[in-house]
Amino acid sequence: MRGMSEPDTGASRAVTLRDVARLAGVHPGTASRALNEQTRPLVNEATARRVLEAAEQLRYRPNPIARGLKTNRSHTVGVIVPDLMNPLFAAIVRGIEDRLDRAGYTLLITNTDNDPDRERIQFEAMLARQVDGFIAATAQRDHRLITEVVGPDAKVVLVNRRADDNALPAVAVDDDRGARLAVAHLIELGHRRIAHLSGPHLLSTGLRRQQGFLAAMSERGSDVDPKLLDSSHAFTEAEGARVCRDLIGRGVPFTAIVAGNDLMALGCLDALDEAGLRCPQDVSVVGFNDIPFADRFRPPLTTVHIPHYQIGATGGDLMLDMLRGADVGRRQILLDPELVVRESTAPAAS
Repeated sequence: MRGMSEPDTGASRAVTLRDVARLAGVHPGTASRALNEQTRPLVNEATARRVLEAAEQLRYRPNPIARGLKTNRSHTVGVIVPDLMNPLFAAIVRGIEDRLDRAGYTLLITNTDNDPDRERIQFEAMLARQVDGFIAATAQRDHRLITEVVGPDAKVVLVNRRADDNALPAVAVDDDRGARLAVAHLIELGHRRIAHLSGPHLLSTGLRRQQGFLAAMSERGSDVDPKLLDSSHAFTEAEGARVCRDLIGRGVPFTAIVAGNDLMALGCLDALDEAGLRCPQDVSVVGFNDIPFADRFRPPLTTVHIPHYQIGATGGDLMLDMLRGADVGRRQILLDPELVVRESTAPAAS
């Protein structure tokens, strides 16, 4: 066996699996099994370690095209997100990537801007590239677009959003519980006239958070004035400012706002400032997501923390289960939210 410090691969050609096997002193088939996370347990631990060290020393990178020809797989997974400018999706994608990369899969990532036509085009483009599965953060409550395009037998996992009929496996936060945490916090501070400015009701995150808000208010004996409810067209700062301006313009008294997400809460802060209302002295505001820099808002934002990285990582694990042939059925995984109290909430003015 050639010493581990003396590889002879040539300066001008790509390193091959045979090079790795030769350096490690094993058969190429053994090297292949050791380099594949799914088959590594079939190889003696010491041998697998020797193969991995040889691959690292040679800077070996598997050829996905050649591997795909052998396995009838592309070893790519399509990831479809609605808005890459929204920082929460960066954390979700990172969680997905960390899980799938370890198993030898590459991501194809696309952004739809919440446009159904663009979403359809992107799904079709990824189908043409023969991805092995889809992880989608774009699903509306009615998921027919996805199933119409990719077909009923495709491997699809939803992240951050869910379908009404739970027909597709999904990983999300418990939005109902998150809204209840926000309401409980505000009521403990003495607020009773609480407004809720939700996200779009076509999306599970918009509707389920409002449902949780209404249920929590009812259970605590606080009636909700319909004029203190509104929904936006998108989870954006501009939409948060618009619906908050509308709320202020109705002239109905309120002392607190639960916003559909942090970007909408930021828009609310803008609209309150324009109207000469102080946060939290005049109006307390609670967001949802705990995006990066929420603690840098002025004032720092009280918000419902969602474990976005863990949503992505768990979604990646669920996709790997499907790719390995496991029957995940309609599995719905809900992660727990947490309330993060900062300076945008205070006791209700007497």
